[in-house]
Amino acid sequence: MPNGQIRKALSGYYYVYDEGKLLQCRGRGVFRKRGEQPLVGDFVEYEKVEEGSDGVIKKIFPRKNELIRPPIANVDQSLLVFSVKEPDFNTILLDRFLVILESHQVIPIICLTKMALLTEKEKDEINSYIKIYKDIGYEVIDTYKNDPTLLDRLEPILKGKTTVLAGQSGVGKSTLLNTLIPNLNLKTGEISQSLGRGKHTTRHVELIEVAGGLVADTPGFSSFEFEHLEKEDLTTCFPEFERKKDECKFRGCLHLKEPKCAIKAGVETGDILEFRYEHYLQFLQEIIDRKPRY
Repeated sequence: MPNGQIRKALSGYYYVYDEGKLLQCRGRGVFRKRGEQPLVGDFVEYEKVEEGSDGVIKKIFPRKNELIRPPIANVDQSLLVFSVKEPDFNTILLDRFLVILESHQVIPIICLTKMALLTEKEKDEINSYIKIYKDIGYEVIDTYKNDPTLLDRLEPILKGKTTVLAGQSGVGKSTLLNTLIPNLNLKTGEISQSLGRGKHTTRHVELIEVAGGLVADTPGFSSFEFEHLEKEDLTTCFPEFERKKDECKFRGCLHLKEPKCAIKAGVETGDILEFRYEHYLQFLQEIIDRKPRY
């Protein structure tokens, strides 16, 4: 049977890409019985239906990873789009996104938009955060609307990769995609002044060929909870903690109240930034307080 990759899911149909063509397919009923669901990004085996042009997905090949909200599989990296203004830059929300991506083994790339809206003082503050996240180990790209250099800077990052475009609504995701693919003409969301966030404009998940790779424009993360993450694993989602955890006296240290904790010592010396540690403590408490799953 032929193989392909699901590039789009819409209204109960899956559009499978194979040798330059998209075939509209349905999923087998057995997937529902097993509690499985084909996802955009899945590599699948399908069968053509003789009477028409539709097909049926028969098998889903093993996934490298999967995100449920947004529903997509086999992701290499995420272009995490955050505005520096309208809405304002938010480090705790950024760190929440970073933890979620790290926990799914998705490489985050931070893209800061709307840089042209900043005053010189605000720009200095944002540049200090850019340095902080670069020092942690993250790639950070700063840009603005109609930035003529953006595609050249993104091409080597996107080439050969499957990239999820994610971030808050209203931060410029559609504008960013329109810069990458001028003929796409995605509707740009308006900012709701009362809520300080965008009115969402993306309706489905689709993989789009960009710069030699695939980019997924998604409806965004509808959940920022850590329901899949155990408290012992949270430290692995903070790269600067992960590098120092073996220096802790106790194995499995949660960096909370344990003596001779290298992370707490790092906060005191400035090797680990206090705001990152405070975010870690907040996320840890959320996981500890989480209702057990049955």
